[in-house]
Amino acid sequence: MTRHGDIEVEITPDVLLKAYACGIFPMAESAESPTLHWIEPQYRGVMPLDSFHVPRRLARTIRSDKFEIRIDRDFDAVIAACASPAPGRGKTWINKRIQRLYRELFQRGHCHTVEAWSGGKLAGGLYGVKLGRAFFGESMFHFERDASKVALVHLAAKLIKGGFVLLDAQFLTHHLEGFGAVEVDGVRYQHMLAEAIRGDASFGQYAMSGAEALGLFKNN
Repeated sequence: MTRHGDIEVEITPDVLLKAYACGIFPMAESAESPTLHWIEPQYRGVMPLDSFHVPRRLARTIRSDKFEIRIDRDFDAVIAACASPAPGRGKTWINKRIQRLYRELFQRGHCHTVEAWSGGKLAGGLYGVKLGRAFFGESMFHFERDASKVALVHLAAKLIKGGFVLLDAQFLTHHLEGFGAVEVDGVRYQHMLAEAIRGDASFGQYAMSGAEALGLFKNN
């Protein structure tokens, strides 16, 4: 159960999707916490797809295809890595309930991973939720330098190719600003969200080469 205002709600995959459509999402206090809380940021981080920026050095890495990009290959490994502590991140908000709920969304085709592999091992990646023409980025991780950044660029390229209009980053960070992320207020975000959840877009199960991905960005 989780609480939004004074109302307790049993979270199911259907409830999760309705929450995303309203602009809210669940988080736990820590990976060890059994409870979840609804989050509705006053200001939202979004990554405009028509002005997504790829730093020059990272573009060289992407073009070299140093990492093999796989889509939806190992959801459990991705979310487990996102839930684990890492250098600079002593704890996370992804508890066991989050992992179970998003696995159910994954099985329904509403949650996807973009994975960067190197030498047959998972080197980094991310996962998020698809709803209409919106993609809600949830979490990312890396075991090798640039692996999560490469996955993020491939995600943005897939969204552009598939007809998405909103890449929701939840919160603006300095790291995401380097890719063109901006912060919008709640009113503007609701307008963007309402437009994005109308219609549908295709995420697809296949990755593309680094050169193909970079070719989809207007400003790179």
